Amino acid sequence: MNSPQQVFGSKKNKKQRVIRALLLVAGTISLTLGAIGIILPILPTTPFLLLSAACYLRSSERMHKWLLGNRWFGEYIRNYQEGRGIQMKTKIAAITLLWGMIIFSAFFVLDEILIAQVALLLIALGVSIHLVGCQPSKSNKQIKYR
Repeated sequence: MNSPQQVFGSKKNKKQRVIRALLLVAGTISLTLGAIGIILPILPTTPFLLLSAACYLRSSERMHKWLLGNRWFGEYIRNYQEGRGIQMKTKIAAITLLWGMIIFSAFFVLDEILIAQVALLLIALGVSIHLVGCQPSKSNKQIKYR
């Protein structure tokens, strides 16, 4: 017969496994949305990638190491976590892609919906201001805003 400690201990272990599995799924969904956000500027990439890193940190050491070592996402996350900001070439590419997709969407996809066009243009303006204003410090340790 099992002691109460064994019964409660097994329930606790089962609960921890369920939480780890849910965090792993949440991290994977967040990573997928972050990857889509690289292509579609309407989705924010950074919060999704940071959420993925946090979920993987608590659920799977292997996935967390993979994410930080990933050639597309790893450097991006490490730079942000270490306060180094966003590289100039990344800013230029992001702003160019952002405005290209927003202009296409606003004037060719949503050509008759004025409020949606204005909303898209305002979002693009806000993101552009954030990207341009986010400057790494001279010591490359902290992000400074103008």
